[in-house]
Amino acid sequence: MESSQIDFSPTPNNSPYRAYSISWNITKRCNLNCEHCYLDADFRGGFRVDELSTQECFNVIDQIAEVNPNAFLILTGGEPLLRPDIYEITRYAADRKFMVVLGTNGTIITRENAKKIKESGAHGVGISIDSMDAVKHDQFRGVSKAWEKSMEAFDILNDVGVDFLVQMSVSDMNYKEIPDVIAYAEKIGAVAFNLYFLVCTGRGQGNTDISNAAYEEALKILYKEQMKYKGRLMINSKCAPQYKRVVYENDPESVYQRTYAGGCPAGTHYSRISPEGDLTPCPFIAESVGSLRTDTFKNLWYNAPLMNQLRERKGLDGKCGSCEFSAMCSGCRARAFAETGNYMAEDPSCDYEPGQHGGKAIELKVEDTLGLEVEYRQTWTDEAKQRLERIPSFARGMVVQGIEKFAAERGVALIDEHVVKKSREEMIEKRGAMFPFLKKFINSEKS
Repeated sequence: MESSQIDFSPTPNNSPYRAYSISWNITKRCNLNCEHCYLDADFRGGFRVDELSTQECFNVIDQIAEVNPNAFLILTGGEPLLRPDIYEITRYAADRKFMVVLGTNGTIITRENAKKIKESGAHGVGISIDSMDAVKHDQFRGVSKAWEKSMEAFDILNDVGVDFLVQMSVSDMNYKEIPDVIAYAEKIGAVAFNLYFLVCTGRGQGNTDISNAAYEEALKILYKEQMKYKGRLMINSKCAPQYKRVVYENDPESVYQRTYAGGCPAGTHYSRISPEGDLTPCPFIAESVGSLRTDTFKNLWYNAPLMNQLRERKGLDGKCGSCEFSAMCSGCRARAFAETGNYMAEDPSCDYEPGQHGGKAIELKVEDTLGLEVEYRQTWTDEAKQRLERIPSFARGMVVQGIEKFAAERGVALIDEHVVKKSREEMIEKRGAMFPFLKKFINSEKS
C-alpha cells in the first residue's frame, strides 16, 4: 500500500520515540559477494537509475533533521564508496550537524579517498573483519584478497587520521574467534568493535547463521571481552538484545545493560532507508512503511502503522511476552518475523526460559540510559550548552542529566563551562568505561 493511501493520525507532540540512528543503504552496488548479505547487493553491478539522486539524498537529510537535527547517520550499501557523490552527501549531512559514519568493506580505500572521507566531515568508517584467517574471511565475503585489502585500509586510515571501528558478523564458523578479532581491533587503534548477529534475510535467507547454543556462548564471550577491555575499547553487540540479559546475570548494576530502554531498537530509535528511498524499521526488516520520495520521514516515523506496532512491546507473544527481561530485551523483532511471519512472535534464537530470575519484570534504571531527550531542569549558560554539540545526540540527554546531577549535589545554581569541565572526571569514571568515545567529546576544549 502506498503511504499516500494510509489514513495517518496527527504526529504526536510528546512521543518518546526519536530517530537517533538511521542506517542508510545509499547504494545497492557492491564489489563483494557476501553470502549473508541482507540487501542482496548487486555484485559488481553498474549504476542503478532507481537509486535516490544526489538532490533527493539532500532532501531526505533535510527530512530527517525535522525529527532529529543531530542524528547518527550510517551511510552504507552495498559499498558506499562506489557512489561518486558519497562525499557530497556526507558533507551535506555533516554540515547539518549529523554524526556520519561510512559502513564500508574497506577493500577500495585508498589514500586519496581516505582524505576525501576526512574532508567530507565523516566521523569515521566501519570495516568488517570476520576472521583473522584470510581464507575464511574471503570465503565469507565471496571475493579473494578481500581480507588483505581491508587490512591495508586500516594502515591508510591511521596515516590519514580517519577514525575507524571494526565490525564482525558472527556465525558458527567464527564465533570462537571473537577475542582474536577484538584484540586486533585494539592493536590497530579502532575506536570501537561491533559484533553483529545475522538475521536470515535477503541473500542470507535459508542460512542457519548460528545455532542457539553458539549464540549464547558468543554473548558470554562478548561480555568477558567487554570486561577485559573496559575503558579501553567500546564493545557492542548488534541485533542481539538478549545481551542485556547476559550482562544482568553477571552484574545487575552494570551500566552496560542500561543503554536504550525497550530492547530491540527497530522502530523505537532506529530505522533504515533503502537505496530507492523506502523507510523500514531496521535493515533486517524489508517491509517498507512508505517512500521518502512521496512522503516525509517525520510522518512515516511517527505515524506508520508498522512503526507503532513495533513500539507496542506489551503485545509480544510467547516467551518474549512473559519474560522478566522484556523491558530491556524484547527479543529481535526482525528475527521473529523472518522465522514466523509475525513481528510480535518470540525470538526463536533465544533459549532462555522466563522465570529463572523471579518472573517479575526487571525495569531499566532511567539514569545512564541512552536516548533520553535533552531536558534542561536547571539554568545553563549559552556557552555551556554549545559544548554539548560535541556529544552525539543519542547520548546528549544522558550527559545533561549527569551534569545537572553533579551541579545539584554541590548546590550549584548556574551551569557554566566551568561546571561542565568539573563534571568531566566523574562522568568519564561512571560512563567512560561504557562509552570510551565520549571521552573525546567531553574532554575536547573549545576551539
